[in-house]
Amino acid sequence: MSNTNEVKEFSVQGLLGSGNNYLVPMYQRNYSWGEGQITQLVRDIADSMTANNYYIGTLIVYRREDGHLEVIDGQQRFTTLSLLISAIKNQAVEYKRTKTSRKVTTWYKSPNINFESRYKSQATFTAISEGLPLKKLQSDEKNEFNEDLVSGYDLCLKALAEIGNVKLTEFANYLLNHVKIMQVEVPDDTDLNHYFEIMNSRGEQLEKHEVLKAELMSVLQSKLRGAKREKALYTLNRVWEACANMERYVQYEFTVAERHKIFGKNDWGRFTVDNFNALSDALDTDDKIAIRLSISEILDNRSQSDNSFLKDEADKLEEDRFSSVINFSNFLLHVLRVYCGEYWYGVGEEHGLPSNEKGSDISLDDKNLIKTFQNKLLDNVESPAQEVMDFVFCLLKCKFQFDQFVIKRELSTANDGWSLKKLRYYNKKSVSFINTFDTNENRADSVNQDILMLLSAFHVSTPTLAYKHWLTGVLYFLIEQDEINPQNYLRYLNNLAKRYIFDHFLCIGEGDEYADMIFGSDFEYTPENKDFEDLDVAKLNYPNIKAFVFNYLDYLLWKENKDDKNSRMLDFEFSFRSSVEHFYPQHPMKGHEPLDEDYLHQFGNLCLISHNKNSRLSNMPPDTKLEDIKVTLSNNKIDSLKLHKMMQMTLSECKWGKEQIHKHGEEMIELLLSSTDS
Repeated sequence: MSNTNEVKEFSVQGLLGSGNNYLVPMYQRNYSWGEGQITQLVRDIADSMTANNYYIGTLIVYRREDGHLEVIDGQQRFTTLSLLISAIKNQAVEYKRTKTSRKVTTWYKSPNINFESRYKSQATFTAISEGLPLKKLQSDEKNEFNEDLVSGYDLCLKALAEIGNVKLTEFANYLLNHVKIMQVEVPDDTDLNHYFEIMNSRGEQLEKHEVLKAELMSVLQSKLRGAKREKALYTLNRVWEACANMERYVQYEFTVAERHKIFGKNDWGRFTVDNFNALSDALDTDDKIAIRLSISEILDNRSQSDNSFLKDEADKLEEDRFSSVINFSNFLLHVLRVYCGEYWYGVGEEHGLPSNEKGSDISLDDKNLIKTFQNKLLDNVESPAQEVMDFVFCLLKCKFQFDQFVIKRELSTANDGWSLKKLRYYNKKSVSFINTFDTNENRADSVNQDILMLLSAFHVSTPTLAYKHWLTGVLYFLIEQDEINPQNYLRYLNNLAKRYIFDHFLCIGEGDEYADMIFGSDFEYTPENKDFEDLDVAKLNYPNIKAFVFNYLDYLLWKENKDDKNSRMLDFEFSFRSSVEHFYPQHPMKGHEPLDEDYLHQFGNLCLISHNKNSRLSNMPPDTKLEDIKVTLSNNKIDSLKLHKMMQMTLSECKWGKEQIHKHGEEMIELLLSSTDS
């Protein structure tokens, strides 16, 4: 029996084919997932297939004396995965899919999930896994089957049918091998009734960062003593809970008196504490929340951390106003990189360490969040407790900077757009969000808008959280500044963007690593005086070209035209575009000649648009596409500024062919190169 919280990582196939027997106890509620949850799960997995792995959540179990693993939390997702595998297997057989498709699930003989004293549920799972047709399951005249499970199975079949162009075999392979789940086995002395009560009241799974919090608190608990320990534990708990809400500015997670101490008296826009001890001294311990160390108690503590004690007349801004570009687990990994850079890169030579020894190899994939922190923060260090405290201080500082200086989606605006805003205190009854760097709310020529556009170009170029290296660079730059000057910040972002383009994506040879671009040089370095001979032209052509090349070019086009108050480009906003469009199509409609491949795949014939638009326009010749896009333009919606330039050329020259492709390509390359003029 276990006396500690044991964490294991499973693939879906590893989980469902592990040989473990899982039991849903009587006290658990019945299966309740509907269309929204099931469809979203399948879509999320399908959308993540470009990523190496996709983390799906946590399964909390308790090992009974008979060896069965009692499911405390996560049974809804576990049950859905089991139904989904059966649906894939049965579809492959029913619709006579290829042998390859059928082989994917041949290992799945029977479900390893059981239901305590729920005979209909057990009978339903058995029938589904044995391939009983859906119609027979639904026409249950003898009332043998669980209706909710049958409905869930039906919804799994429908969701699989709606995943678009993704082949069933490809989806199944990714689901089974690359979708990951963390299994946490609680200690044998856990009070299960209390534990489940807490989790049921929360209605959500235990997150990886909550497990990590317990790990870090246990370090302070074991290494510190007396009042120092209690104070450190309290500070960690408060900071962690404050930072965990990525949708809310961190100032609002502290009392009003604390805000004046930590973020500037009558200001709230400065970070005024210098270290962990000063931060601890600034926190009000009169309303101290009890320190909890076990996983169940952390959950309990979270249910109490509703910030009901943070009351003031100024706290009237909507809580759901902003949406973060990343989640908390991913943010923790960025902060760990910054912490290792801040506290180790500068002293690397003193310790005989190479400049990238401590942090450059930290992955942003949170599937190994706990192990990463153990390896980088706790293992083989002289004072793990001090490391934890220093990291917690770094965490709060980074969250404060993230809130003010990194874009977010503002949901309160009429058009739901990107924003770059800070929290400003005026008086006890007046607090508001204003532009971070100026008050020109709608001026395209403001430095705030410049920074916002460039940040959003970085963000939309990397939809997958594990590849948002630019954010590490931004946070590292910000934490190194005594004062954030907007012109310096904008210059750094431009320098980083040009390094991405000319030292990584388009350079001859392998190019610089992301860690080198972030940590390996000073913030002022930038590629200068680049010309055509410095580019690997093949990297500009299809299928080699990267999304950021298009997005940075669109940023340059926007900047080039922003002084024209009548330009439609002023309303351009970066969005998630993942589909490379050939303006002259690869497979033109009947009656139109195919284009020579030497021109077809050239940069001049390419642009980046949304997947939906690409699917709609893919085979249309340029003149036909033009009519469709004219309608879009009449609504002031420009999907791509590069595409806008291609359309303008087509209109002015009444054609789009080899000559136009070459000419447009040269103009766009020249615009990219001109950004390096010293």
